[in-house]
Amino acid sequence: MAHVVIIGGGFAGVWSAAGAALARGEGDLRITLIAPNEHLVLRPRLYEPEPDLAKVELSRILEPIGVEHLRASVSTIDTDRRVVVADGEEIGYDRLVLAAGSELVPPQGLPGAERLFDIDTLDGARRLTDHLRGREDYSAVVVGAGFVGLEAATALAAGGRVLLVDRSEVVGDQLGPGPREEIEAALDGLGVERRLGTTVTEVGDRYAVLSDGTKVEADAVVWSVGIRASELTRQISDELDHLGRVPVDRRLRALPEVFVAGDTAAAAFDAEHMVMQACQHATPLGKVAGYNAAADLLGVPLRDFTPGPYVTCLDLGGAGAVFTRGWDRRVMASGADGAAVKKRINQLIHPPVDDAAKILAAADRVYTELPFFPRDEEKTAPAG
Repeated sequence: MAHVVIIGGGFAGVWSAAGAALARGEGDLRITLIAPNEHLVLRPRLYEPEPDLAKVELSRILEPIGVEHLRASVSTIDTDRRVVVADGEEIGYDRLVLAAGSELVPPQGLPGAERLFDIDTLDGARRLTDHLRGREDYSAVVVGAGFVGLEAATALAAGGRVLLVDRSEVVGDQLGPGPREEIEAALDGLGVERRLGTTVTEVGDRYAVLSDGTKVEADAVVWSVGIRASELTRQISDELDHLGRVPVDRRLRALPEVFVAGDTAAAAFDAEHMVMQACQHATPLGKVAGYNAAADLLGVPLRDFTPGPYVTCLDLGGAGAVFTRGWDRRVMASGADGAAVKKRINQLIHPPVDDAAKILAAADRVYTELPFFPRDEEKTAPAG
């Protein structure tokens, strides 16, 4: 029996499994997802105060659609022999989907780096939550004022004093000027102090030292600076992009027997942009890559990756959220209206469970339509 193997249990891996099951239909095809954990972690929600709510049992998604789950970690991909090695066991494949995700880039040579916290993984988010739980008026330093750092800082501001540090001279540099006014106003309203054009040079016991020599109080220092694709990409291609991702074609094929999805895929969004390492793109990438891996074996026509319009929604804690559309990130909703959009998105990224028909129907939709709010001039906007 032909075998599709999927590496990764995040959004891209889970939706690759569902996409493969959709293409299989009643056909004779084995599908195996390899991931060490028993949960899909809703990574975009790990900044929330109860990170354990941000997970879904993989069995509730995979079992209804007839996908095997091998709880193991892949160390080797041998594309010549078409096998992967997971916890010392060789597993053969006819088609492979690499959806192994990304990791936070750790600081290099930072004294006290072992004291850092992060919200990159469920274990990391739990560690931070447990560390601060029950403390009154704690102090926190968040390093990195990008997507993750802004959501972490504004969430932490609900229970303590927060200092946001970034090498850039502006907050949200990666987001561009579009939403900056709303972000700055939210940080001001929440009392989040900023130290821009600087970084942390030492982490000590309840303190941090900044690059300008300032020593600041810190019950927790949260690192949120950069992510990079899984190192497994190096076993697929020698021509990785600056984020360590594998170049793919419009059908997400990297090699004749290998497809790539999610944060490991350097896929074109359009003629000018590449996909982001974000749930919004990981989900449709997974649906298409998994479908094509199975379809390629079954003689079914393959699908092109055709994502919906680009949107972002940044949670700003007690100040609401800011929702943008387009690569220039035009603000469509902010404050309470933005928070309502964010709440809807958090519902949409939660996959259906226990019902094969609903799971496969969701796998057949590359993106989901999201209702707009009064500031928008159009009726609907797709979100990933």
